Amino acid sequence: MSNESVIIKSMDINQLREMLQKSGYRSTDAEHNGAIQLLSGTQGIGFTLRLGNPAGEEGQVLDFVLSCALRVQGELPAALVYEWNSQKRFARLSPVNDFLVLEMDVVVAGGVSERYLQANMELWDRLVQDYVLFLRNFALKNSQVSAPELSTAEPEPTAADQLEDDAPLEQQA
Repeated sequence: MSNESVIIKSMDINQLREMLQKSGYRSTDAEHNGAIQLLSGTQGIGFTLRLGNPAGEEGQVLDFVLSCALRVQGELPAALVYEWNSQKRFARLSPVNDFLVLEMDVVVAGGVSERYLQANMELWDRLVQDYVLFLRNFALKNSQVSAPELSTAEPEPTAADQLEDDAPLEQQA
């Protein structure tokens, strides 16, 4: 992935690990529901890289998702998720049990450059910083929500996740 003129149309776990490391992130392999995912972090906040839709070649994927789950103590107002999703682009926020999960999809299908992947990692880093600041500011404005507890643990799968796992176009995560 070092030649900028190379067009990347799919990636495997080794290329994804290398992409994280070139972007300055550590990378640890972990298994979740039989699939390998990469654990990493930025500025003390843990995140996960999960493989997406399979490509034509064995072990290759057409996309991946970056995910950061933070535990929030106290009552979670519905306005919190709506406010983020209406003000921010590129990443979505959703509640899962006691967690708020920030996720961003990165698509390589059709062909992308190494610079595109680097730009997406820079965007992700900024979004994670904005996410933590957003939660802290929301907690200050609304006393019913405590400041987020930083957690590297993934939330337990929900019924929606189970349906997603059964979808024919997505690799189980």
